Amino acid sequence: MKWTDVLEIAIQLADAHPEIDPATVRFTDLHNMVVDLPEFDDDHSRGGEKVLEAIQQAWMDEVK
Repeated sequence: MKWTDVLEIAIQLADAHPEIDPATVRFTDLHNMVVDLPEFDDDHSRGGEKVLEAIQQAWMDEVK
């Protein structure tokens, strides 16, 4: 899974952390959560603010 797989990342985060409200997650914590996903295999330094914002929004949409 790469940073560009925003929807798949959001689905996996929702499954892995059902107790967390994604709207309350700081970007630094979100970055760590993404790179800790078992299927994530991309350059850790490429997860910038824009992609983290997109992941957070997709995660919020996923848990609605």
